[in-house]
Amino acid sequence: MLAVHDLEVGYDGCGPVLHGIELQVAKGRITVLLGPDGAGKTTLLRAVSGLLGLHDGAITRGTIELNGSPLTGLAPGGIIRHGVGQVLEGRRICAELTVEENLRLGAHTNHSHLKENLDRVYELFPRLHGVRKRTADRLPVRDREPLAIGRALMSDPAVLLLDEPSLGLDPDQVGELAQTLIEINDQGTTMLLAERNTALALPVANHGYVLADGKIVVDRPAAELGDLRIDEAGRRE
Repeated sequence: MLAVHDLEVGYDGCGPVLHGIELQVAKGRITVLLGPDGAGKTTLLRAVSGLLGLHDGAITRGTIELNGSPLTGLAPGGIIRHGVGQVLEGRRICAELTVEENLRLGAHTNHSHLKENLDRVYELFPRLHGVRKRTADRLPVRDREPLAIGRALMSDPAVLLLDEPSLGLDPDQVGELAQTLIEINDQGTTMLLAERNTALALPVANHGYVLADGKIVVDRPAAELGDLRIDEAGRRE
């Protein structure tokens, strides 16, 4: 289980942007983190994955644990080795590298099952296998999110963090992505999914949290959030 307790995060020159965050991601489940732009979703994922320092941010209070082991204060590479992978907002794939080079880059902390993980990614995303020698900058948008997800899976994470994976996808592609996330979860990967798109997030999730102004304002089973409007989340009890 991924557990966040009383988390406060700030950026250099600014006050806290996350306030007393309490969040749990149950093992084997998909948990969704909803909220409008600026609510703090990306900051929370950065805190979990150890990337705050790259953006002049820091945890000022609270703890983050994975299966009882503290992640707070670890470098990003150490957090990956503990079993946390992340798909960044905007994909952040290496445009000049081939598809397969991008995937192999994702295995830099875990080479022990490289072939098995590569086979898994190609089974999940067959189109990537067909273009594995093509540079990433020549991929259509619909294949860039699969590549980013595949790269994160190459470290064989126990928990996968995904930041706005539906960004730039049309409704058919969002539906395809949802089915793939379910399949990855069925294979045993726990997920924390940060999204604005409730059409993607709620059908696949088991539990949901809503962030507004850096605070958790809703904490409920995903099935109870079907009528949620993100732009009104901060006014809900």
